[in-house]
Amino acid sequence: MQDRWISYFLLAVMWTAYCAIHSLLISPSMLQGVRKRYPVGHRYHRLIFNIFSTLSLIPIVVYTLNLKAPPLFTWEGPLRWLQALFILTGIALIVAGAAHYDFKEFLGLSQISRSDTCTGIGAGCELNTAGILGVVRHPWYTAVFLLLWARDLDPAAIIVNTILSAYILIGTHLEESKLTAVFGTAYRDYQRNVSMFLPVKWLRSKFDRV
Repeated sequence: MQDRWISYFLLAVMWTAYCAIHSLLISPSMLQGVRKRYPVGHRYHRLIFNIFSTLSLIPIVVYTLNLKAPPLFTWEGPLRWLQALFILTGIALIVAGAAHYDFKEFLGLSQISRSDTCTGIGAGCELNTAGILGVVRHPWYTAVFLLLWARDLDPAAIIVNTILSAYILIGTHLEESKLTAVFGTAYRDYQRNVSMFLPVKWLRSKFDRV
């Protein structure tokens, strides 16, 4: 039993370290430092970052899967409908968000052919508030929340989900600061009119028109 708790502690350390390193590598100070030191090579930063993030994630995922245990919580009975709603909503948000995100920008391919870099992954480096982005500001993050928790939860899953959920919350606020710095008043107006994760302001605007 003690060995199991040590394994869970190591799991938490590994995921926390991964999230911390992930944030550091795309922090504004890191990006500015790379751009200053490598005036041309910084264009490859996002691509190299994505490759490193993927490769470094593999051993952590393997370790996590090896800690599989009987679930402490399962979606059973009527809860199956709620689970299905979470999953379908998550998938719908991913698809809807994909229509307004630039995948080449996300992967780091667009940056290679130009001297500038973008904050966010919107096409054309411009603030995009169309479609699902006019309903919630971060549809993919909302989708990740839903899909993370829409599964049976054993101790390892609860630990990982808690760390990743906290990381998304912290990372989103940091990203919002960067976006505000880039787009200024336009992004502050966007924040006032559109909710971060849940479509509260969007729904309110619909009811106000009735």
